[in-house]
Amino acid sequence: MSTDDTRTRILNAAGPVFAVKGFADATVRDICQAAEVNVASVNYHFGDKEQLYIETVKRAHELKVRQVNLPDWSESTPPANKLRDFVRTLITRMLGTHAAPWQSTLMMREVLHPTAACRALVKDYFRPEFNVLISVLREMVKEGTPDYKLHQIAFSILGQCLHYRVAGDVVAIIIDEQERSEHYSVAQLADHIAEFSLAALGQIQPYSNDAAHAPQECGEHSSTQRSDEIFSTE
Repeated sequence: MSTDDTRTRILNAAGPVFAVKGFADATVRDICQAAEVNVASVNYHFGDKEQLYIETVKRAHELKVRQVNLPDWSESTPPANKLRDFVRTLITRMLGTHAAPWQSTLMMREVLHPTAACRALVKDYFRPEFNVLISVLREMVKEGTPDYKLHQIAFSILGQCLHYRVAGDVVAIIIDEQERSEHYSVAQLADHIAEFSLAALGQIQPYSNDAAHAPQECGEHSSTQRSDEIFSTE
């Protein structure tokens, strides 16, 4: 077996073990037994359990990102279109990708209870994409808007997306199945979040009685995934 094969087998085995047991309770022996390698392999390839955990979390994120990448925008792309693309990419990664259960469980564990692995994710993945969102927002807000306000706006947009990932089961309890089936596909949620955010930024008409504004439906960005596959009460 090659060195790369051994490393990959360890990572593939570590993911489900860490997802079920968490970092503290998972043991190197558990992982090595699942990977069918000797315990010394972890020290050789990763140094220790913590570094293996960090690499496993990063791998879970990478597998999601590979399925849905941010588009390459031209210089002439309107900022509103960029924001729509950004939101659609983010929420599709959260809700519309075909990932092994351990990947989603591990990622959510890190979001809710950050460890050194989360800091690595922020450095290598989250912060660069956060900066992309900030650059898009800068094209929409008035010159001189302070950084802290841009950051707050960005977190408001990200929070809307994360809500459906973190509180999906609660949404399924509050909203009846027919409404979810008709209006809560990945594409529809992405369009709603983008429209709501653009209205707040003054890029489109706001949601008010004196503004004739009809939020766009999913249109050409339709999704074949049913909302009842996303939000489940089971």
